[in-house]
Amino acid sequence: MNQQRLMQVLLAPQISEKATYVAEKNEQVIFRVATDATKPEIKAAVELLFKVEVESVQVANVKGKVKRFKGTVGRRKGWKKAYVCLKAGQEINFVEGGAA
Repeated sequence: MNQQRLMQVLLAPQISEKATYVAEKNEQVIFRVATDATKPEIKAAVELLFKVEVESVQVANVKGKVKRFKGTVGRRKGWKKAYVCLKAGQEINFVEGGAA
């Protein structure tokens, strides 16, 4: 896998109440990823960017919500979410901008 592609796979960390609960309980981190990203690409990208060891990756496609505006029906774009399980003792700290 080329390094330029790996830099485009991860879009942003998903920071929410559910994400912090999952991070504390299961030692997992949740990322928004490119819709065409594969599990091996996500694993390689996280290991490259944050210098941590990844145990497993689970992905989920999030469907966009249907919204109404002034009587017209529209739809938000769907996106892909990746649950990255880190090996024991590994941690990603987003406050300091990298691996801890």
